[in-house]
Amino acid sequence: MSLSMLGRTAAPLCLGLLVSACTTVHRPEQTPLPVELPGAFLAVSGQEAFVSDTWWREFDDTQLNRFVERALDHNPGLAQAIARARIAEAQSRGDRADLLPQLSAGLNSSRQRRPGVGIPGGEGEGYSITNSHNATLDVSWEVDLWGRLSSLSAAGQADFLAASEQLRGMHQSLVADVVSLYLDVVQARAQVDLSERTVKALSEFARQVENRVNEGIVSPTDVTLAYANLGSARAGLEQRRENLARVTRQLETLMGDYPAGGLVTTRELPAVPPLPAAGVPAELLARRPDVRSAEWSLLAADYRLGAAERSFLPSLSLTGSTGSTGSELSELFSSGSFIWTIAGNLVQPIFQGGRLRAQADVAEGQLDESFYAYVEVALTALSEVETALAVDNLLAQRVTQTDESAGYAEEAVRVSFNRYRQGIEPFLNVLESQQRALDSRSAYITAQYDRLENRIALHLALGGGFDTVSALDPSVTGTSAL
Repeated sequence: MSLSMLGRTAAPLCLGLLVSACTTVHRPEQTPLPVELPGAFLAVSGQEAFVSDTWWREFDDTQLNRFVERALDHNPGLAQAIARARIAEAQSRGDRADLLPQLSAGLNSSRQRRPGVGIPGGEGEGYSITNSHNATLDVSWEVDLWGRLSSLSAAGQADFLAASEQLRGMHQSLVADVVSLYLDVVQARAQVDLSERTVKALSEFARQVENRVNEGIVSPTDVTLAYANLGSARAGLEQRRENLARVTRQLETLMGDYPAGGLVTTRELPAVPPLPAAGVPAELLARRPDVRSAEWSLLAADYRLGAAERSFLPSLSLTGSTGSTGSELSELFSSGSFIWTIAGNLVQPIFQGGRLRAQADVAEGQLDESFYAYVEVALTALSEVETALAVDNLLAQRVTQTDESAGYAEEAVRVSFNRYRQGIEPFLNVLESQQRALDSRSAYITAQYDRLENRIALHLALGGGFDTVSALDPSVTGTSAL
């Protein structure tokens, strides 16, 4: 439902989930957003949106696919979101019950002893015993004259729809987190491999410098600096191994597994898939689960304001009771024991110390809060897509530049060492070129990861997938929703 329908004028709304509940309520006079939406995202030319339901498969990594499926089946945070959606659904059914008559049946029996005149010398002298048996069927019903109860029922259904959208958003966020952590593990492993190769190369370099010192060709200071550089590289290797251990256990926890740190992944980051078609901003707002959830919450607040305004009007309650009574159980079924009552109660609030006005003011404040919460969520969604699209090309250029820089730095190591062996350059130049080569290649790996992270953020911002997820059917979660 689009917020363009939310005018201040009274209009009927029918929610077709669970039950039909039609009511007339006051709607806010604000426009859907305080900014004008462009016809296309400014970062790219307008395209018809094509949001893949299983975008992570575009990385072409079967191991990643298995990790995503396992997280969808075992993540405890997702299970909590499913439970919250079911709670909201049950509460909406409870709100609907107030629209219907309440029927109850009762059966009671009693035996009473009272002072009285009995048979002299016989049983019961000085008192009497009476039995009473009653069977009743009671009905009570508050007639929804002005739509107050139906407004509350519709608000409960809107809350459930908001929770359902939150559940869909939780599925999307979980997938993005798994893919992001998986790539983080791959990046950490690639950084470890780079450090291991660097340590191996520096160990050989230090050995050669030590031989030259032993032959009296260079100063002993050179070998000291060489081993200091090697020690620094070994410390960096341990730091990268520490990071790998951390992110590996984070991924295992996200999948609902014991954090044993035993996950094995590839050692190379995947290629970046083609840029998805983003569509237009209006389509995004109609598709994003967090925007749709905020929209349903706004509608629920609107309904509650309508209910609060109707609390000033008279309320009509009907009660009725029928049944039978008798001193013996057999008399309950005789025609002469039948009884019934019926009553109506019309109440008009006159003075309650300002309570009803305060409740209406609270509801109106909650409606305003919900509207601006919707605006904030919508603008954030638009910003996330525009930003991810805008920086994609910049990140691609950064990857290219860092790769070229790393290549030049690695060539500088070879040249500087050869010139050092010829006595042309000082040893400090060699050490500097070695450190620069390590930093440049590490920066290249980080740039690759950052571009992949931005692509994940774009897919998450576009909000596609998991449209069939249902909080009411526990089987429609996890891999069955794929």
